[in-house]
Amino acid sequence: MEKYKSPVYNVIAVPIEKVVANNYNPNIVAPPEMKLLELSIWEDGYTMPCVCYYIHGSDQYEIVDGFHRYMVMKTSRRIYERENGMLPVTVIDKDLSNRMTSTIRHNRARGMHNVELMSNIVAELTRSGMSDAWIMRNIGMDKDELLRLKQISGLAELFANKEFGMSDEWSED
Repeated sequence: MEKYKSPVYNVIAVPIEKVVANNYNPNIVAPPEMKLLELSIWEDGYTMPCVCYYIHGSDQYEIVDGFHRYMVMKTSRRIYERENGMLPVTVIDKDLSNRMTSTIRHNRARGMHNVELMSNIVAELTRSGMSDAWIMRNIGMDKDELLRLKQISGLAELFANKEFGMSDEWSED
């Protein structure tokens, strides 16, 4: 029996023009999170490949997971140019029903952020001297979410030296 090798050990660079979306992904990302994803890819590079199925007849790669990473390259000129139009891809060979279930598993496995842990991160960033504007920009939060997480933490120090109201520091970029 041949030893199993996970697809991630075979990442390939594929011209974005050869990659196509599937027609069954139910995952939707809101515009603020898409902006954050673009920033993440700009700042950190592509750290996870897209998962695709290779369509032999048309020499195309259909997205199974990573549609939004794919869309960032399609819509961000600076990322497209930096990456030379090449998208990192791993390939799985599954029939349509198994590709669909793979898509759902990938989406659901990402889960949601734990509110308590996120409030701890906000508290630590605040203690480290990061401004509200910096936190909102770099973590992709709006002012209401940041305020809620600070309130949840219950630490008075997070509100020290703050005037309440709509100050310039609360403005979003």
